[in-house]
Amino acid sequence: IAKKQVKVSSIFELLKKFYYRYDTITEGIGIDRMTANLSLALPHITDAFKGTDQEAVTMAQYLLHKEGLFLGSSSAMNCVGAVKMARKLGPGHTIVTVLCDSGQRALSKLYNEDFLQKRGLNLPKSIDSSLDFVS
Repeated sequence: IAKKQVKVSSIFELLKKFYYRYDTITEGIGIDRMTANLSLALPHITDAFKGTDQEAVTMAQYLLHKEGLFLGSSSAMNCVGAVKMARKLGPGHTIVTVLCDSGQRALSKLYNEDFLQKRGLNLPKSIDSSLDFVS
């Protein structure tokens, strides 16, 4: 099990044996406290991945336009992590993630061009079939 964390959250750093606070547009990611659920999962987590807000924004647009999935930022960030895990493991593995939120509650942030631009983020001008936007 790998936990997806935004670039560079405290929990990510705890998992990597370091502490740092990072703010993000994805609510609930980047928190710097140990929750009961995470505490129970920690012995099973083998890796953690960094992801950026821009990767989440672009992934949300990719999933909307290529897959017809209207998802929130947590789901988009989970998919960014799934792509990174798939690249790390290589062919022949099954990757599972959770699509835990819809885009309905994300209209004022994740799908709002003015909000994103004020934070230095951009909606992609076009979406191709490549996942090259995931670093």
